[in-house]
Amino acid sequence: VQGRALGSSPIIPYVIGQCNVRVLSPSTDPYVKVNVYYGRKRIAKKKTHVKKCTLSPVFNESFIYDIPIDLLPDISIEFLVIDFDRTTKNQVVGRVILGAHSVTANGIEHWREVCDNPRKLIAKWHSLSEY
Repeated sequence: VQGRALGSSPIIPYVIGQCNVRVLSPSTDPYVKVNVYYGRKRIAKKKTHVKKCTLSPVFNESFIYDIPIDLLPDISIEFLVIDFDRTTKNQVVGRVILGAHSVTANGIEHWREVCDNPRKLIAKWHSLSEY
């Protein structure tokens, strides 16, 4: 997961790393759903393409969200790794949260670095936590 705040508004989360998906089925079809929250309200959502039949997907996708820099301290970005299933409900495999509502010290620190360096790309590895 990488993040960059540019100029006065756009934030660009990148989903680029390899994700080891721990699911029972080798026919797992994972994708990542990216939710952006201001406080507790979801203000944007996007998702990656589905990676067919893999437990080790590699995502190389980015999304642009226009967010004023002065709001960044109150923003959280949630990355949900989901197993796509055509016949039953999709299953959340794990998640990472960066920003105000991060549940890990790494997520809080990463977001602080993004806010403190708005024109710099800040790349870090994050482990999935349970949903």
